[in-house]
Amino acid sequence: MLKRIFSFLPIRPEGILTFNLLCYLFFSGTAFAQVKMSTAEATALRTKVKAQAKITTTVSSDFTQYKHLDFLSNDIESKGTLAFKAPDIVKWEYTTPFSYAVLFKDEKLFINDNGAKSDMDLGSNKVFKQLNQLITASIRGDMFDDTAFEINYFIKEDNSLVHFMPKDEQFATFIKAFHISFNAVGEVEEVKMIEPSDDYTQIIFSNRTLNQPLPDAVFSH
Repeated sequence: MLKRIFSFLPIRPEGILTFNLLCYLFFSGTAFAQVKMSTAEATALRTKVKAQAKITTTVSSDFTQYKHLDFLSNDIESKGTLAFKAPDIVKWEYTTPFSYAVLFKDEKLFINDNGAKSDMDLGSNKVFKQLNQLITASIRGDMFDDTAFEINYFIKEDNSLVHFMPKDEQFATFIKAFHISFNAVGEVEEVKMIEPSDDYTQIIFSNRTLNQPLPDAVFSH
């Protein structure tokens, strides 16, 4: 059942479209060099991102997701929209290549698979609850909890890149690492969630809008 939560998108003839959260979000390895940050640079980044997260009440964004599976020659691409409302309501709505929506709300997970609806209680399960918290934190960028993660900081091109490795052994069986890329003002631009198998999901955000009113209808299920 837990594996199903990490694979939101169902198996289709077109390929396995999987949203492996995290929430996240996901930064692929490239040929560009990355340089480790100094302690002062890492501290400045944390301060900037936390300040940005503190004032973020809503987020709306388009996204493109790439699912990399070792046994496929090409990554699987899907597109959709993200809506977030503080403190912890998140909706991922896939529009291409087909309709699929995932909503985290009121400690429940709601799934709408092209009109076929289901839900699951997350509040009673430690791992599910942690997953919801990580999704929210990754959208806002504020995952700087060194009791929960081993954290490494890098500069890559014009962005900041942070690697988060879960310390919780149970959670680490599902997520090996989160890689989050931040722009100059401390907003999340890309997130990559790497599985223990080294398959990964990468999400690239675009047309991001902060702190604009989002009607309740956006988060209907």
